[in-house]
Amino acid sequence: MRQLALCILVVCCAWACAEPASTASASPFEAADHIFAEFSLDAHIPGLVYGVVADGRLVHVGTFGVQDLNSGGPVTADTLFRIASMTKAFTALTVLKLRDDGRLRLDAPAEEYVPEMRGWKYPTGDSPRIRVRDLLNHIAGFVTDDPWGDRQTPLPEPEFTQLLREGVPFTRSPALAYEYSNLGYAILGRIVTNVSKQPYAETITRGLLRPLGMDSSGFVADAAPLERRALGYRWQDDSWHLEPTLGPGAFGAMGGLQTSANDYAKWVAFLLAAWPARDGADSGVVARATIRELAEGSNFPRFRDRPGRHAEGCRQAVAYGMGMLIAMDCELGLTLSHGGGYPGYGSHVLLLPNRNVGLFAFANRTYAGPSGPLWDAALALEKAGLLGRDRAVPVGADLARAYRTAGEIYKAGDVMAGRDLLAMNFLLDRDADGWARDLARLKAQVGDCQTTELLTASGELTGDFTWRCKHGRVKGSLELAPTRPPRIQALELKPISP
Repeated sequence: MRQLALCILVVCCAWACAEPASTASASPFEAADHIFAEFSLDAHIPGLVYGVVADGRLVHVGTFGVQDLNSGGPVTADTLFRIASMTKAFTALTVLKLRDDGRLRLDAPAEEYVPEMRGWKYPTGDSPRIRVRDLLNHIAGFVTDDPWGDRQTPLPEPEFTQLLREGVPFTRSPALAYEYSNLGYAILGRIVTNVSKQPYAETITRGLLRPLGMDSSGFVADAAPLERRALGYRWQDDSWHLEPTLGPGAFGAMGGLQTSANDYAKWVAFLLAAWPARDGADSGVVARATIRELAEGSNFPRFRDRPGRHAEGCRQAVAYGMGMLIAMDCELGLTLSHGGGYPGYGSHVLLLPNRNVGLFAFANRTYAGPSGPLWDAALALEKAGLLGRDRAVPVGADLARAYRTAGEIYKAGDVMAGRDLLAMNFLLDRDADGWARDLARLKAQVGDCQTTELLTASGELTGDFTWRCKHGRVKGSLELAPTRPPRIQALELKPISP
């Protein structure tokens, strides 16, 4: 479980204090620092910070440029950036927490908590009413609204109430397809407000930010000291232009949070700590199982190219979870990610929950979109051996016993050597005589095998192994039946061909 942290601590002791990239020497993150330095230059970004979190710690920070072009103050790990749509995960987890507290139901119609939606005209007569869950998964039937939605952050609550009362046009019936919607998350913010009986921002602050020690983070950008803030700029006509600061309002739930690298690292560590599922105390701000729900994708998967310069040969299967995009990557495995684009800012986060590692980046240029360099940096760290491997699934007593039985079966050349541990289907699917012939052919081809080689569990009741034999190798797998006690329902043994 702590393999990655040990690797990082041993290899990277020189930067244990998260020294900024501008002053680090011989850093194992030199390649990642270079990627972000080039991106900052090419994308005309005044200032950028990125961080790497492993085993609950911010183990590296890279800083580039300035937080304010007028003062020239350098970006630091405490510089505050607007993180735009990366706010959505905070909103989603707050909704789930309210569900845990018995205050709302995910499958309830959203209009149960937002009365202004009750008179809406839906696109077809058979359209289902929008559920809270549909808003979380972006399947409410709303149109993608980034250009418009990003400018709605300071919308006054009474005006949002009027918008909801009048109803909105749909692009399709709810629950038919995924389509990203800032409006949907603004409605979730209104649900949080109505259910918690206090403003959305206050609920997030009391329920997540303060308990996690994110004391510098908040939804009113101007409330923070100017010397701490990264001002947002637009690159236009070959020059930078200061963007106006968007104040708090009804759309804050979709993208209004301001935070620093040091603060956000606490959030990343908090999320990653929910993996793996385990016994033991679960007394955190939100239950671990609830946090893991953020990774439960909707029923509308799709393919995309991996972000960054190394997309070739690695198409990803992706689905939107709850405030997080879930993807399986051919090299990094399970990933949770989300970007943020905003007037004056761009951001991205990438979590590798099975490795207990997270990366994030903030920039102060309109729609800077550091997703590409962040994924490129993750791949650079992977190639450098700094990301470790996925956590190993422990081999339990039942699986270990079945594996020993598989070895005994091979040595005896007879499945009846393990009869007491065979499930009722085993000999019905292939009788003992058939197994004897199969085993005899395999032993004639590869000879005696070392049947105590490492078993790799893929679950409590499944595992894979490779045996080294006198004349080759055997690849095998085990599946146990869901019975008490678990017995072998399937055993596969195949020679490895060159």
